[in-house]
Amino acid sequence: MKNKFYAYIQNLQDQIVAGLEAVDGQAQFKEDLWKRPEGGGGRTRVIENGAVFEKGGVNISAVHGKLPDSMQKLFNVGEADFFACGLSLVIHPKSPMVPTVHANWRYFEMYDDNGNVIQQWFGGGQDLTPYYLFEEDATHFHQTCKTACDKHNPEFYPKYKKQCDAYFWNAHRNEARGIGGLFFDYCKATPEMSMENWFNFVSEVGNSFLQAYVPIVEKRKNLAYTPEQKTWQEIRRGRYVEFNLVHDKGTLFGLKTNGRIESILMSLPPHVQWVYDHHPEAGSEEEKLINILEKPVDWV
Repeated sequence: MKNKFYAYIQNLQDQIVAGLEAVDGQAQFKEDLWKRPEGGGGRTRVIENGAVFEKGGVNISAVHGKLPDSMQKLFNVGEADFFACGLSLVIHPKSPMVPTVHANWRYFEMYDDNGNVIQQWFGGGQDLTPYYLFEEDATHFHQTCKTACDKHNPEFYPKYKKQCDAYFWNAHRNEARGIGGLFFDYCKATPEMSMENWFNFVSEVGNSFLQAYVPIVEKRKNLAYTPEQKTWQEIRRGRYVEFNLVHDKGTLFGLKTNGRIESILMSLPPHVQWVYDHHPEAGSEEEKLINILEKPVDWV
């Protein structure tokens, strides 16, 4: 399974990079191959200063070795070997009219002393963070997620949408990071779902990513915006940074497993503001967004 999924994310990285380069029309992703001293490595691809995308990364990695102490405590196990691979992406557009997007699909294995697999699971998801809310875009993104889920189980979309709303929640701000999407983790074999079934589901979601995001970018990338709207985007990006550094499990896992810092922090936007005690103007589009983020919405 680990070889099958790693081959899948290598191919998916190629597809997503090609799709985003076509939308940008100017910048291209630069590739950086790296090795992890404890075992494994990855292929980082980053786009910067494009016509549409200010900064973004589409990264894959496959790492293995001894499970670090911090992760032993998290999983409540003793010494063990592990393997983890995944694709992680974050795209920060230049225009505040185009939403930031994040996605991640991953696979994990743990072994006993004889090299037998004792734990294995999939995880992942995708979510959208707009700076100005176009409700039809939120509906499109969620409908694409639901369509992918429904092919495998009609209960998946409502379940994983709810988990996404709960996960991407900036508790210290009492607001959502964005308008959500899907989040699933620890997807293990059950009588109803084999690991092969989980692979088919996760790859279905991964394959739906460009369809979920690109039409929104195409629709919004040429809209005019003001310096004040750009400032609002940068203030909201500050909340994005806060979530990633305070709450995000993937970021914390990377930092605790001696991950590659450049790849872990590629999710951070290049230009951010923290304005003291900022509140949007009453009745404004900015306030409309804040109101939506305070309570999850059923978009489809």
